[in-house]
Amino acid sequence: MTDYFDSLRVFVVADDPLARSALINLLAPESGIVIAGQSAASRRLLPEIERAAPEVVLWDLGWNPESSLEFLRDLTIAGPPILVLLPDESSANAARSENLRGLLLRETSAEALLSALRAAAQGLFVLDPALMEAVLRTRPDIQRSPEEALTTREMEVLQLLAEGLSNKMIAARLQISEHTVKFHINSLMGKLGAQSRTEAVVRATRLGLIFL
Repeated sequence: MTDYFDSLRVFVVADDPLARSALINLLAPESGIVIAGQSAASRRLLPEIERAAPEVVLWDLGWNPESSLEFLRDLTIAGPPILVLLPDESSANAARSENLRGLLLRETSAEALLSALRAAAQGLFVLDPALMEAVLRTRPDIQRSPEEALTTREMEVLQLLAEGLSNKMIAARLQISEHTVKFHINSLMGKLGAQSRTEAVVRATRLGLIFL
């Protein structure tokens, strides 16, 4: 896998020590990944993170997120970006933090997790496709401007645009005509206020609509 950082410092948060160890064992051998620190969620977490100076925080909320959510919300916007691992879709709306930069399911692949950490460290918002609908229903900043929410099909086309697929390839992937693909692209570009496919992808990334 291509490295986007010479060294990416990651701080791992998880109440379950076994889950914490599993994440560290998964990340530590990866080239360019440095485990800056680890901790359970607590009132002492913020100073621990400040001392460790990570570039991104990986926070596993476990199977019972409620006990950690208040500590997640305590982290200030001045802190590092946070990538959260959720047990299921129902927890997506409760995971709130001023510097939250990503939501993934706990079952995500190692490759997707590594890519998401690097993207979050660059200030991008990373969203698991399985969580898309749950987040879109409740995030007013995504549902408005460009004043209209994208349809499910437009979201699919947008994701494939971000992956660099041509109209023909998108049509084959979604089993629709190229004409229909062009219609969806024109529609989503209009809703995003974009003048080109590239600008649409960039604007959608900033809004947190695209999973990298």
